[in-house]
Amino acid sequence: MADNIRFVPSAFWHGCTQDDIEWAIETKIYDGLLRGEDDIFAIIGFDTVANPIEVFYNIIDDDTIKVFHAMPLRDKVAAQMNEEN
Repeated sequence: MADNIRFVPSAFWHGCTQDDIEWAIETKIYDGLLRGEDDIFAIIGFDTVANPIEVFYNIIDDDTIKVFHAMPLRDKVAAQMNEEN
């Protein structure tokens, strides 16, 4: 995973904090392309109180990602992970 994480305001619209997102990245159980996209990646991990969350990001370069979405894990995102495993 990238050393640098950039956050855009939309990453926090659903109540996830920067700490939650960073912890989800550290505890990820899934990291892959979002279905139907060629430059949007999805992480499923856990927030700081162990609730599953989804985090969407773009790769900026080898060392940097841009996180633009984070929220409690939705069934449709979890189903994609299950279909791919």
